[in-house]
Amino acid sequence: MKSAVTRFRIMAIICGVMSLLLWFVYMPGKYLFDANAENKTLLLIPMVHGYLYMAYLVTALQVAVKGRWSLGKMVWLLLAGTLPVASLIAERRIVKQYP
Repeated sequence: MKSAVTRFRIMAIICGVMSLLLWFVYMPGKYLFDANAENKTLLLIPMVHGYLYMAYLVTALQVAVKGRWSLGKMVWLLLAGTLPVASLIAERRIVKQYP
């Protein structure tokens, strides 16, 4: 269980940071400043976030299955990667639960 929690912790922190970049760098750049046309590196943020979110889902599912969680708690953990700070909060709760 410890290795699954460690993998989840790493992915939750990375996905949380990428989600913050997506919400507060990419989205304002795209919609407020119309920066997509001239800044191709800005397009890397949603692509990287998408791939990393898939890895987050796998690690979160692994922690939930190994912990024998209920379906509701498992879905909460999987959806925590969709909000900018929720994955970081979920990471803290999991680390406290499984030290």
